[in-house]
Amino acid sequence: MANSKGKGGTVAKGRRSKLKKEFCPDEITWDGPDEMGYFCTPRTFPYISCVLRQKNISANIDPTSVLLELYSRHMGEGIIEMSHEDDHANASGYFGSRASRSWRDRMKILEDAGFIKAIEKGSRKYGYVVLVHPSIAMKKLYDKGLILDSLWNAYRSRQIESSEYKAEDLLESDE
Repeated sequence: MANSKGKGGTVAKGRRSKLKKEFCPDEITWDGPDEMGYFCTPRTFPYISCVLRQKNISANIDPTSVLLELYSRHMGEGIIEMSHEDDHANASGYFGSRASRSWRDRMKILEDAGFIKAIEKGSRKYGYVVLVHPSIAMKKLYDKGLILDSLWNAYRSRQIESSEYKAEDLLESDE
């Protein structure tokens, strides 16, 4: 019997291939991480973005496009070598005279919420950015009472479904 675990799982991959052949055989589809030029993001990102948009975490400022842009720049080792602020601001959807300021405001929210840590480089506050594991950031927010139980349960259910590490497992492996 074929193993259903691992990258794509042979059973699940076969089922998806059949669906594609049946319903859209002529479409050129996106194969995601197997292609060059794409990045990885947690499958729980929709829940993370819900949490980051909560007023008790970010007031009325939504930092999710900035976090998504950071994930897109991540090439490994959990750290990003930052380029010019305007480049990051533009890629996050901010243009014009206040673009960098808007981007910095959202970076501060991400830092305060525990999703990133800034490392200065010369006069730049964001010379490097460390991406804190999102499971750990989310758990800390939950433990502080900043995430509703219903949202936390939906997030945890998706984590389990996608075999994403939970914070306790990550923290245990560091000891």
